[in-house]
Amino acid sequence: MRKFTITVIDTSGIQGYIFSSNRLRENIGASHLVSEVTGDWVEETLGVPKNQQKEPIETSGLNVEIIYAGGGNTLIVFKSRKIAINFTRILSKRVLEEAPGINLVVAHKEFDWDEDDLYQVVKDLMEGEIDRRKNERIPSAPLLGLGVTTSCNSTQLPAIDRSNKYIQYGDDEEADSYFTSTETKQKLKAVNRANKKLQEMFADVVDGDIYQFPYRTDHLGRSKRESSYAAIVHADGNGMGKRFQKYGEDAENNRDYIQRMRDFSTSVEEAGKNALKAVVQVVVKSIQEGKVVGKLGEFQLKAKYYLPFRPLVYGGDDITFICEGRLGIELAALFLREFEKQRVADCKKLTACAGICVVKTHYHFAKAYKISEELCKEAKNLVKENKEFEPDGFSAIDWHLAASGLFGSISEIRKLEYQVSVDKKDTWNLAMRPLRLEKHSSEWRTWEGFTQVVKEFKEGENWKERHNKVMALREVLRKADENATKEFLSAYKLSQLPSFPESSGRSEQLARKGWLNNRCGYFDAIEAMEFYLELED
Repeated sequence: MRKFTITVIDTSGIQGYIFSSNRLRENIGASHLVSEVTGDWVEETLGVPKNQQKEPIETSGLNVEIIYAGGGNTLIVFKSRKIAINFTRILSKRVLEEAPGINLVVAHKEFDWDEDDLYQVVKDLMEGEIDRRKNERIPSAPLLGLGVTTSCNSTQLPAIDRSNKYIQYGDDEEADSYFTSTETKQKLKAVNRANKKLQEMFADVVDGDIYQFPYRTDHLGRSKRESSYAAIVHADGNGMGKRFQKYGEDAENNRDYIQRMRDFSTSVEEAGKNALKAVVQVVVKSIQEGKVVGKLGEFQLKAKYYLPFRPLVYGGDDITFICEGRLGIELAALFLREFEKQRVADCKKLTACAGICVVKTHYHFAKAYKISEELCKEAKNLVKENKEFEPDGFSAIDWHLAASGLFGSISEIRKLEYQVSVDKKDTWNLAMRPLRLEKHSSEWRTWEGFTQVVKEFKEGENWKERHNKVMALREVLRKADENATKEFLSAYKLSQLPSFPESSGRSEQLARKGWLNNRCGYFDAIEAMEFYLELED
């Protein structure tokens, strides 16, 4: 009988920790600290050389074996519960001191290597103890200061220092010294480590002597007297949790289970990174003489050596990146397409959904990120609605372009801005989003259809450089009246609106009426005309 202890380390409230600040440097540092806590710090705390941490615990004579670590959670096997608890104590102390604000959730379970099914032990621990501790956790309520203290600009916690001690400002940056709490200080200290890791990861696609990843939203490509938008993109793999579980369930024994979990985790992490690299390659290739140039538009970079793109959360199927607003929708679609090309350990096709929130450059990160998450869920709902006929799922995308601010949830925003009541009984929807990424024989709401219409509005013989005409169509569509569309076509002596791909089988009806099944096929394209440059060849 060989008794071991399995330890699960998870995190809670991570989105709030990473995106609570409106300063990109702090978001960068926070994301990197989360990665370190469940990755590098775990490995450093184990007390076993890194090259031996994956040796089989049942034969190696070592006290520990890492199954996988990183991406916000970790799974480890220890020789005894005592060793596991001591490890947790040391790691927790370091987190409290060097990464305050990150909340660890840890659970241990003893099991018999020869008798117990490790898959079931881990499943019970995840769905039982870990979930219970997350739900029962009482949020901390730290003392927010006394009459003689001042507050951190980002966390509102008592300030202990000033930011300029931890920020290396570039030549083109104006120093911005502000009060910082311990949490913010540690985030700022992590920025250089984060950037070093990112540059190393993308070294084969980004020449560090020419381009740098930006530290500020202003460096994404903000243009004077032009666009001043940033896009927050959140992408998440479809059904990955169930696939992860299923792959482990099919293991022949505990050793096979560990290897399967390790292989699947590693392959998914590589898939996310490879897809991001492909996106960065397209961005770099599009830069010409300090401009981002696409077939349908271009814009000047504010600083020639900063890329208009930066990954914030990466490694795995949960990805968040920020980029110049005019690139957000297109780069999200490109990421999804590249993610689908990757292969993982279970040999099944990868699909994912993405939500993109485009806001003014200095708009609050937390609100924009929350909307991008909601948009990703809207895309996933489209996948779920078709699950009966497409059980393997598909990739989908949704977005919101915020010209001013964000008020309420995405469902509330769409009800207010995109839904039109007709005859007090029907509701017509100006937005055709969310969209399928790939073409489909019985669905017209696809990425191909959207981009085809955008290109026609920007380059088509009847529409090119006719801004007033396009805006007039937008106002006609707001009426949610097919007869109004016909009158517009007659007034401008047009036979039809831009065509959708014939593969949808709905092109003719959409082009004549502008609507299909109470959904508009053209409003999204008009709204997003300046947010699609067609970078790819």
